[in-house]
Amino acid sequence: MSFFDEGALVGVLTTQPLDRLLDYKAPEGGCHTGAFVEVPLGPRKVLGVVWDKGQGGYDPAKVRSVIRVLDAPPMRQEMQAFLTRAAEYTITPMPAMLRLATRSPGLGDPPSMRRVYRAGQGEPDRHTAARARVMDTLAEYGGLAFTLGELAELAGVSTSVVKGLVKQGVVAEEDSPRDLPFPVLDPGHGGVDLTPEQQAAADPIRAAVASGDYGTTLLKGVTGSGKTEVYLEAVAECLAKGRQALVLLPEIALTAEFLTRVEKRFGARPAEWHSGVTMTERRRTWKMTAEGGASLVVGARSALFLPYRDLGLVVVDEEHDTSYKQEDGVFYNARDMAVLRASICGAHVILASATPSLESWANAEAGKYSRVTLAARFGAAQMPDMRAIDMRDETLPSSRWISPSLQRAVTQRLERAEQSLLFINRRGYAPITLCRACGHQIGCENCDARMVEHRFLKRLVCHQCGETKPMPEACPSCEAKDRLAPVGPGVERLAEETAALFPEARIAVLSSDLYGSARALKEHILKIAEGQADIIIGTQLVAKGHNFPLLTLVGVIDADLGLQGSDLRAAERTFQLMRQVAGRAGRAEKTGTALLQTYQPDHPVIRAILSGDEDGFWRAEAAERQHAGVPPYGRMAGIVLSSPNVQEVFDLGTRMARKDGPLRQIGAQVFGPAPAPIARIRGRHRVRLLVKADKGAPVQDAVSRWIAQFKWPATLRVSIDIDPQSFY
Repeated sequence: MSFFDEGALVGVLTTQPLDRLLDYKAPEGGCHTGAFVEVPLGPRKVLGVVWDKGQGGYDPAKVRSVIRVLDAPPMRQEMQAFLTRAAEYTITPMPAMLRLATRSPGLGDPPSMRRVYRAGQGEPDRHTAARARVMDTLAEYGGLAFTLGELAELAGVSTSVVKGLVKQGVVAEEDSPRDLPFPVLDPGHGGVDLTPEQQAAADPIRAAVASGDYGTTLLKGVTGSGKTEVYLEAVAECLAKGRQALVLLPEIALTAEFLTRVEKRFGARPAEWHSGVTMTERRRTWKMTAEGGASLVVGARSALFLPYRDLGLVVVDEEHDTSYKQEDGVFYNARDMAVLRASICGAHVILASATPSLESWANAEAGKYSRVTLAARFGAAQMPDMRAIDMRDETLPSSRWISPSLQRAVTQRLERAEQSLLFINRRGYAPITLCRACGHQIGCENCDARMVEHRFLKRLVCHQCGETKPMPEACPSCEAKDRLAPVGPGVERLAEETAALFPEARIAVLSSDLYGSARALKEHILKIAEGQADIIIGTQLVAKGHNFPLLTLVGVIDADLGLQGSDLRAAERTFQLMRQVAGRAGRAEKTGTALLQTYQPDHPVIRAILSGDEDGFWRAEAAERQHAGVPPYGRMAGIVLSSPNVQEVFDLGTRMARKDGPLRQIGAQVFGPAPAPIARIRGRHRVRLLVKADKGAPVQDAVSRWIAQFKWPATLRVSIDIDPQSFY
């Protein structure tokens, strides 16, 4: 780490969209490389990091000085290296990478006392809607501290409402030192007795963590096999070595149950980092990871960009999950970035899944990753019996989606006081709203997408841009009244049908769009796990690691849904999703059953799901991908051009396809331009090009040189996605 004396030229990387370091003079007292600073940029003051020495070449009299060095631990060299290499891999401007690493409110605030607000013991003298919102917010966030403004904003009230509740003791006001360290976790506190198979899996992983060297292990285990207990042993080893650990989860709703397990295992709760955490706690987590005051962080994908002082372990739970890929702003896959970060700081990576991604499977096959397998469920639990319901043999009306065979199976569970899960991977009531008079399908005015009816909200919603409007009484095209009809099933329509078929059953709907906050969703999931529902209706949210002890039946309404379309990962994702959903059944003592409604019972993917021949499926899928030269046996880059002017994007796309010299030099092919599958989002027309190259080809360098040949108007945007996961 270099030190720069006062007045020396320093190169500062700012969070502003500029393509270079900016020269400034070091402030009074000097500064180190990695220091977080506030610098003048035009009339503004902006955040930056002292990245290197200044380049010079300017009139020294015109170079401005750094305003101040912020009271924050300086960025470590390994973090600088990680951001630089991540930017190169994803072809992302460095300022955008720095923004990912500085998502901490009040980063430069001094370490003074602050006032925080929590739930108190008093009762209000009178109840109002505004006061109720404050009390509900405090209860929802489970005892976390808020600043005054934060609590008022989350509750949607003025600060005077909060202050009024403080006077009555309903809200407690406290002076708290800013950003206290998190409680110390004890690696020897609550260890459990592992099965011989779990112990055999945990031993080599603990040894790998103890070595202090980089390595990656694929922890593959059937659902309910106890993967979590195995990787918590690795966390214990990491903590015992005095290093920090990070556990990434794909869904915020999973954190409540996981945090409880961590507290039971290590005697205290870890730090959290995700959208359900208050800004106050986010700042504390950011600072404590940098200072070493947080030994374990549980978080979403962005937790990879926290400033760990000594990161020794990264666990990516459900590593196959598509939510680890960020597809706006900076395009990155948290699984791949976890491996990159660990390789820089000498940490171990555990990729845990019952149904690994083909990329991880292929790396394990090639010997790049170690592999540990748990083949049996923990304790008395058995894998569910999986069967197909051939819908060609079922008789049911066109407006019904639950077959007679599935209905009988649900009835049997109700009689035995067991839970059933009915799964459909579609949010809302129906995917299409059709006019039976003229055939018009109601679409979004800003996108080339059909609006989805959400009957619970009494609105139509565009799942691409979020635009909503009331459900019309008449057709927008022909103005015919009472002729609009829903086409196809969504989770809400399935719930309506279920309520009609089983009027005495308690029905719970699990869909991410039905809950106002992540914590409200967590509470609902906890109630279901405690048995406060007989039938669960769910989207893919229910496939992500939840444990419902009374659940013995899973019914998949449309097992063929994911097999449609041209996505090269369609078969893989269908296989993963169906196996994950089926794995929710029979996780306790009672045997589970999974029934898949399908019109294609002989489809290779459906047969592989039912047979449980996972290795056979992966080998067949790998052979097909290898033959086609596509990931993980080839390289791809997706380029999307968007503009309000459709001619503009097609003209540029055509010029780019014709002027592809840098790509031809590495043997790459360019496909397109073509309208993106969703050709208009938020009023912007979208054109897609796809670059395909051999596995060893230097794609990033070639794409960068190719893109640099063109200039485009300010209205046109270009996004580059290396290793795209979706093709919308």
